Amino acid sequence: MKDDVTNSIMDHLSKKADISPQEIMQVANAMQQANFSDENTVRNLVRKLGKIANRPVTKEKEDRIVELVTKKNQSMDANMLQQIFKK
Repeated sequence: MKDDVTNSIMDHLSKKADISPQEIMQVANAMQQANFSDENTVRNLVRKLGKIANRPVTKEKEDRIVELVTKKNQSMDANMLQQIFKK
């Protein structure tokens, strides 16, 4: 059952956002192991997510995201990322 749900989510993301399951897993793994208090780690992750999502991230937006995550010691969960990239 869990594999069916995972495959369904992966298929949906692949079709909707043109993101491969491998890219999704790479980002998920990177987020699990990331040190969110390290500015360079957060910048690299933001750039990777922007590239994968085919959404340009301006320097100003990148700076804002990095500050939000590193200064407030918040982890980047899916809801937070969705709100950031909508702006």
